Amino acid sequence: MVSTDPIADMLTRIRNAAKVGKNEVRLPHSKIKETIAKELAKNGFLKNVTVEKGTPRGEIVITINEEGHNVRFTEITRMSTPGRRMYTNVKDIPRVKSGRGIVLISTSKGVMSSFEATKQRLGGEVICKVY
Repeated sequence: MVSTDPIADMLTRIRNAAKVGKNEVRLPHSKIKETIAKELAKNGFLKNVTVEKGTPRGEIVITINEEGHNVRFTEITRMSTPGRRMYTNVKDIPRVKSGRGIVLISTSKGVMSSFEATKQRLGGEVICKVY
């Protein structure tokens, strides 16, 4: 089955796996999903992200947390959807939980966290919020 919103599907798989105590999630590879997952890992919400090559399509292997450790995020939510795109300029980038969470933004220079986007003075499409 093909999802109409693969990013929302990825975030839902991560959220569901974390709720039932799984440590690892495998999903079909795409560049945008890989970039979002690596950005979440870089900001400390995921443990590790690796890509396994395969035919006809590779897989992204996301390690949510180590065995016996707690999940590093409380909530992960898709903001912009295919039916309702959400864009922001640098002045209006949303803050999550007084700066304890992040917003991922798709800018002209790639996907980055709200802190990086503010530092580089860039706006764009608000992909998701995580805290």
